Amino acid sequence: MAYADGDIHAQKWTKAFSESLYGLGWKIGRNIELNYRWAGPNQDLLRSDAEELVSLVPDVLLAGATPALVALQNATRSIPIVFANVADPVGQGLIASFARPEGNTTGFGAFDFSMAAKWVQAVKEIAPSLTRIGVIFNPETGPYYAAFLPFVETASRLLEVNPIPTAIHDADSIEQALERMAKLPNTGVVVFPSALFSTFREIIISTVGRLRLPTVYPYGYYAQSGGLLSYGFDVADMYQRAASYVDRILNGTKVSDLPSQLPTKVELVINLKTATALGLTVPSLMLSRADEVIE
Repeated sequence: MAYADGDIHAQKWTKAFSESLYGLGWKIGRNIELNYRWAGPNQDLLRSDAEELVSLVPDVLLAGATPALVALQNATRSIPIVFANVADPVGQGLIASFARPEGNTTGFGAFDFSMAAKWVQAVKEIAPSLTRIGVIFNPETGPYYAAFLPFVETASRLLEVNPIPTAIHDADSIEQALERMAKLPNTGVVVFPSALFSTFREIIISTVGRLRLPTVYPYGYYAQSGGLLSYGFDVADMYQRAASYVDRILNGTKVSDLPSQLPTKVELVINLKTATALGLTVPSLMLSRADEVIE
Protein backbone atom coordinates (compact mmCIF):
# COMPACT_ATOMS: atom_id res chain seq x y z
CA MET A 1 0.00 0.00 0.00
CA ALA A 2 1.34 3.41 -0.95
CA TYR A 3 -0.10 4.84 2.27
CA ALA A 4 1.16 5.14 5.84
CA ASP A 5 0.18 2.49 8.37
CA GLY A 6 -1.52 5.06 10.59
CA ASP A 7 -3.67 6.55 7.82
CA ILE A 8 -7.20 6.08 9.18
CA HIS A 9 -8.82 6.46 5.77
CA ALA A 10 -6.54 3.88 4.16
CA GLN A 11 -7.45 1.57 7.02
CA LYS A 12 -11.11 2.11 6.13
CA TRP A 13 -10.42 1.13 2.51
CA THR A 14 -8.71 -2.12 3.49
CA LYS A 15 -11.58 -2.80 5.88
CA ALA A 16 -14.03 -2.28 2.99
CA PHE A 17 -11.93 -4.71 0.95
CA SER A 18 -11.85 -7.42 3.65
CA GLU A 19 -15.56 -7.02 4.45
CA SER A 20 -16.40 -7.39 0.78
CA LEU A 21 -14.31 -10.57 0.67
CA TYR A 22 -16.16 -11.82 3.74
CA GLY A 23 -19.46 -11.24 1.98
CA LEU A 24 -18.17 -13.38 -0.88
CA GLY A 25 -17.45 -16.27 1.46
CA TRP A 26 -13.79 -15.66 2.35
CA LYS A 27 -13.09 -15.96 6.08
CA ILE A 28 -9.74 -14.74 7.41
CA GLY A 29 -7.92 -17.57 9.19
CA ARG A 30 -10.17 -20.23 7.65
CA ASN A 31 -9.94 -20.09 3.87
CA ILE A 32 -7.92 -16.91 3.25
CA GLU A 33 -4.98 -15.05 4.73
CA LEU A 34 -4.37 -11.32 4.20
CA ASN A 35 -0.93 -9.74 4.59
CA TYR A 36 -0.62 -5.98 4.33
CA ARG A 37 2.44 -3.78 3.89
CA TRP A 38 2.31 -0.02 4.44
CA ALA A 39 5.09 1.92 2.78
CA GLY A 40 3.68 5.40 2.26
CA PRO A 41 5.36 7.21 -0.66
CA ASN A 42 8.80 5.79 0.27
CA GLN A 43 10.02 4.23 -2.98
CA ASP A 44 12.74 2.11 -1.36
CA LEU A 45 10.30 0.70 1.18
CA LEU A 46 7.70 0.07 -1.53
CA ARG A 47 10.27 -1.89 -3.51
CA SER A 48 11.39 -4.01 -0.55
CA ASP A 49 7.81 -4.62 0.60
CA ALA A 50 6.83 -5.74 -2.91
CA GLU A 51 9.77 -8.14 -3.10
CA GLU A 52 8.91 -9.52 0.34
CA LEU A 53 5.27 -10.11 -0.58
CA VAL A 54 6.22 -11.80 -3.85
CA SER A 55 8.61 -14.09 -1.95
CA LEU A 56 5.60 -15.38 0.00
CA VAL A 57 4.18 -16.66 -3.32
CA PRO A 58 0.59 -15.49 -2.72
CA ASP A 59 -2.28 -16.45 -5.01
CA VAL A 60 -3.04 -12.81 -5.76
CA LEU A 61 -1.67 -9.35 -4.89
CA LEU A 62 -3.61 -6.14 -4.20
CA ALA A 63 -1.96 -2.83 -5.17
CA GLY A 64 -3.23 0.35 -3.53
CA ALA A 65 -2.31 3.38 -5.72
CA THR A 66 0.16 3.78 -8.58
CA PRO A 67 3.49 3.53 -6.67
CA ALA A 68 2.45 0.22 -5.11
CA LEU A 69 1.39 -1.19 -8.47
CA VAL A 70 4.66 -0.19 -10.12
CA ALA A 71 6.63 -1.82 -7.32
CA LEU A 72 4.64 -5.06 -7.53
CA GLN A 73 4.89 -5.23 -11.32
CA ASN A 74 8.66 -4.81 -11.06
CA ALA A 75 8.74 -7.66 -8.56
CA THR A 76 6.60 -10.16 -10.51
CA ARG A 77 5.10 -10.69 -13.95
CA SER A 78 3.40 -13.96 -13.07
CA ILE A 79 1.44 -13.57 -9.81
CA PRO A 80 -1.97 -11.96 -10.51
CA ILE A 81 -2.22 -8.32 -9.38
CA VAL A 82 -5.48 -6.44 -8.78
CA PHE A 83 -5.13 -2.69 -8.37
CA ALA A 84 -7.38 -0.05 -6.84
CA ASN A 85 -7.19 3.73 -7.18
CA VAL A 86 -4.61 3.93 -9.98
CA ALA A 87 -4.85 6.91 -12.34
CA ASP A 88 -4.50 6.32 -16.09
CA PRO A 89 -3.17 2.74 -15.94
CA VAL A 90 -3.17 2.53 -19.75
CA GLY A 91 -1.38 5.84 -20.30
CA GLN A 92 1.21 4.88 -17.71
CA GLY A 93 1.85 1.60 -19.52
CA LEU A 94 0.71 -0.47 -16.53
CA ILE A 95 -1.90 -2.36 -18.57
CA ALA A 96 -2.36 -2.77 -22.32
CA SER A 97 -5.97 -1.56 -22.41
CA PHE A 98 -9.06 -1.47 -20.23
CA ALA A 99 -10.89 -4.08 -22.29
CA ARG A 100 -7.86 -6.41 -22.53
CA PRO A 101 -5.38 -5.61 -19.75
CA GLU A 102 -3.19 -8.62 -20.66
CA GLY A 103 -0.21 -9.64 -18.54
CA ASN A 104 -0.80 -10.34 -14.85
CA THR A 105 -2.55 -7.06 -13.92
CA THR A 106 -6.11 -5.74 -13.86
CA GLY A 107 -8.18 -3.58 -11.58
CA PHE A 108 -9.92 -0.29 -11.04
CA GLY A 109 -8.67 3.03 -12.37
CA ALA A 110 -9.11 6.20 -10.41
CA PHE A 111 -10.06 9.05 -12.72
CA ASP A 112 -11.71 10.37 -15.81
CA PHE A 113 -9.35 13.25 -16.60
CA SER A 114 -12.22 15.60 -17.41
CA MET A 115 -12.78 15.63 -13.64
CA ALA A 116 -10.10 18.36 -13.50
CA ALA A 117 -12.53 20.82 -15.09
CA LYS A 118 -14.99 20.09 -12.26
CA TRP A 119 -12.31 20.94 -9.67
CA VAL A 120 -11.74 24.35 -11.24
CA GLN A 121 -15.48 24.96 -11.44
CA ALA A 122 -16.01 23.90 -7.83
CA VAL A 123 -13.38 26.19 -6.29
CA LYS A 124 -14.57 29.11 -8.45
CA GLU A 125 -18.18 28.45 -7.44
CA ILE A 126 -17.42 28.50 -3.73
CA ALA A 127 -15.08 31.52 -4.05
CA PRO A 128 -16.35 33.60 -7.02
CA SER A 129 -13.78 36.39 -6.54
CA LEU A 130 -10.88 34.10 -7.51
CA THR A 131 -8.84 35.21 -10.52
CA ARG A 132 -6.03 32.65 -10.19
CA ILE A 133 -6.00 28.90 -9.62
CA GLY A 134 -2.81 27.32 -8.32
CA VAL A 135 -2.61 23.69 -9.42
CA ILE A 136 -0.27 21.46 -7.44
CA PHE A 137 0.85 18.09 -8.78
CA ASN A 138 3.59 15.56 -8.06
CA PRO A 139 5.43 14.44 -11.23
CA GLU A 140 7.22 11.72 -9.25
CA THR A 141 4.08 9.57 -9.02
CA GLY A 142 3.63 9.15 -12.76
CA PRO A 143 3.06 11.09 -15.98
CA TYR A 144 -0.71 10.97 -15.74
CA TYR A 145 -0.86 14.42 -14.10
CA ALA A 146 -0.27 15.98 -17.53
CA ALA A 147 -3.56 14.53 -18.82
CA PHE A 148 -5.49 16.66 -16.31
CA LEU A 149 -3.91 19.94 -17.39
CA PRO A 150 -5.79 20.54 -20.70
CA PHE A 151 -9.09 20.30 -18.82
CA VAL A 152 -7.81 22.73 -16.19
CA GLU A 153 -6.77 25.16 -18.92
CA THR A 154 -10.10 24.94 -20.76
CA ALA A 155 -12.18 25.42 -17.61
CA SER A 156 -9.94 28.26 -16.43
CA ARG A 157 -10.34 30.06 -19.74
CA LEU A 158 -14.13 29.75 -19.63
CA LEU A 159 -14.24 30.97 -16.02
CA GLU A 160 -11.72 33.74 -16.67
CA VAL A 161 -9.14 32.58 -14.14
CA ASN A 162 -5.42 32.15 -14.65
CA PRO A 163 -4.09 28.60 -13.94
CA ILE A 164 -0.70 28.33 -12.23
CA PRO A 165 0.57 24.71 -12.53
CA THR A 166 3.16 23.97 -9.82
CA ALA A 167 5.20 20.79 -9.48
CA ILE A 168 5.88 19.54 -5.95
CA HIS A 169 8.42 16.74 -5.71
CA ASP A 170 8.53 16.10 -1.95
CA ALA A 171 6.89 16.96 1.35
CA ASP A 172 9.51 19.57 2.21
CA SER A 173 8.45 21.82 -0.68
CA ILE A 174 4.69 21.80 -0.05
CA GLU A 175 4.55 24.80 2.27
CA GLN A 176 6.93 26.90 0.20
CA ALA A 177 4.94 26.31 -3.00
CA LEU A 178 1.65 27.27 -1.33
CA GLU A 179 3.20 30.34 0.28
CA ARG A 180 4.33 31.53 -3.15
CA MET A 181 0.78 31.16 -4.42
CA ALA A 182 -0.63 33.07 -1.46
CA LYS A 183 1.43 36.13 -2.38
CA LEU A 184 -0.81 36.57 -5.43
CA PRO A 185 -4.24 38.07 -4.64
CA ASN A 186 -7.50 36.19 -5.24
CA THR A 187 -5.84 32.80 -5.58
CA GLY A 188 -7.41 29.39 -5.00
CA VAL A 189 -5.85 25.94 -5.20
CA VAL A 190 -6.60 22.66 -6.95
CA VAL A 191 -4.84 19.60 -5.53
CA PHE A 192 -4.18 16.82 -8.04
CA PRO A 193 -4.29 13.15 -7.00
CA SER A 194 -1.00 11.90 -5.53
CA ALA A 195 0.02 9.37 -2.90
CA LEU A 196 2.46 12.03 -1.62
CA PHE A 197 -0.32 14.56 -1.11
CA SER A 198 -2.56 11.94 0.49
CA THR A 199 0.15 11.02 2.97
CA PHE A 200 0.93 14.64 3.83
CA ARG A 201 -2.57 16.02 3.48
CA GLU A 202 -2.50 17.49 7.01
CA ILE A 203 0.37 19.75 5.94
CA ILE A 204 -1.55 20.88 2.86
CA ILE A 205 -4.80 21.44 4.75
CA SER A 206 -3.19 23.36 7.61
CA THR A 207 -1.08 25.47 5.25
CA VAL A 208 -3.91 26.55 2.94
CA GLY A 209 -5.99 27.25 6.04
CA ARG A 210 -3.28 29.46 7.50
CA LEU A 211 -2.85 31.23 4.16
CA ARG A 212 -6.64 31.45 3.61
CA LEU A 213 -6.50 29.79 0.21
CA PRO A 214 -9.81 28.23 -0.95
CA THR A 215 -8.84 24.73 -2.02
CA VAL A 216 -10.54 21.80 -3.74
CA TYR A 217 -9.30 18.23 -3.34
CA PRO A 218 -9.72 15.04 -5.40
CA TYR A 219 -10.98 12.75 -2.60
CA GLY A 220 -13.55 12.99 0.17
CA TYR A 221 -11.09 12.15 2.93
CA TYR A 222 -9.40 15.53 2.44
CA ALA A 223 -12.60 17.41 3.32
CA GLN A 224 -13.28 14.94 6.12
CA SER A 225 -9.82 15.81 7.46
CA GLY A 226 -10.53 19.54 7.48
CA GLY A 227 -10.18 20.58 3.83
CA LEU A 228 -12.71 22.98 2.31
CA LEU A 229 -14.30 20.73 -0.30
CA SER A 230 -13.60 17.69 -2.42
CA TYR A 231 -15.02 16.26 -5.58
CA GLY A 232 -13.97 12.83 -6.70
CA PHE A 233 -14.54 9.13 -6.76
CA ASP A 234 -15.28 7.00 -3.71
CA VAL A 235 -12.04 5.15 -2.93
CA ALA A 236 -13.70 2.63 -0.61
CA ASP A 237 -15.98 1.63 -3.48
CA MET A 238 -12.92 0.83 -5.61
CA TYR A 239 -11.56 -1.49 -2.92
CA GLN A 240 -14.92 -3.20 -2.57
CA ARG A 241 -14.97 -3.82 -6.32
CA ALA A 242 -11.36 -5.00 -6.22
CA ALA A 243 -12.45 -7.68 -3.75
CA SER A 244 -14.82 -9.09 -6.37
CA TYR A 245 -11.91 -9.51 -8.79
CA VAL A 246 -9.75 -11.15 -6.12
CA ASP A 247 -12.63 -13.54 -5.48
CA ARG A 248 -12.92 -14.42 -9.15
CA ILE A 249 -9.17 -14.97 -9.52
CA LEU A 250 -9.12 -17.23 -6.44
CA ASN A 251 -11.95 -19.18 -8.06
CA GLY A 252 -9.97 -19.73 -11.24
CA THR A 253 -10.72 -16.77 -13.52
CA LYS A 254 -7.75 -15.56 -15.57
CA VAL A 255 -6.61 -11.97 -15.22
CA SER A 256 -6.95 -11.55 -18.99
CA ASP A 257 -10.68 -12.30 -18.67
CA LEU A 258 -11.21 -9.45 -16.20
CA PRO A 259 -11.36 -6.05 -17.95
CA SER A 260 -10.06 -3.08 -16.02
CA GLN A 261 -12.70 -0.54 -15.07
CA LEU A 262 -13.09 3.14 -14.26
CA PRO A 263 -14.88 4.22 -11.07
CA THR A 264 -18.56 5.07 -11.19
CA LYS A 265 -19.38 6.56 -7.76
CA VAL A 266 -18.66 10.30 -7.48
CA GLU A 267 -19.04 12.30 -4.26
CA LEU A 268 -19.02 16.00 -3.39
CA VAL A 269 -18.01 16.68 0.22
CA ILE A 270 -18.18 20.19 1.73
CA ASN A 271 -16.72 21.21 5.09
CA LEU A 272 -18.87 24.10 6.34
CA LYS A 273 -16.66 24.66 9.38
CA THR A 274 -13.69 25.31 7.11
CA ALA A 275 -15.77 27.51 4.81
CA THR A 276 -16.77 29.67 7.78
CA ALA A 277 -13.15 29.93 8.92
CA LEU A 278 -12.23 31.18 5.45
CA GLY A 279 -15.09 33.68 5.42
CA LEU A 280 -16.84 31.89 2.57
CA THR A 281 -20.58 31.37 2.09
CA VAL A 282 -21.33 28.11 0.35
CA PRO A 283 -23.96 28.62 -2.38
CA SER A 284 -27.24 26.89 -1.57
CA LEU A 285 -27.22 25.11 -4.95
CA MET A 286 -23.81 23.64 -4.18
CA LEU A 287 -25.02 22.51 -0.76
CA SER A 288 -28.02 20.82 -2.36
CA ARG A 289 -25.68 18.82 -4.64
CA ALA A 290 -23.37 17.70 -1.83
CA ASP A 291 -23.23 14.04 -0.88
CA GLU A 292 -21.81 14.94 2.54
CA VAL A 293 -21.79 18.23 4.46
CA ILE A 294 -19.50 18.49 7.48
CA GLU A 295 -20.73 21.01 10.05
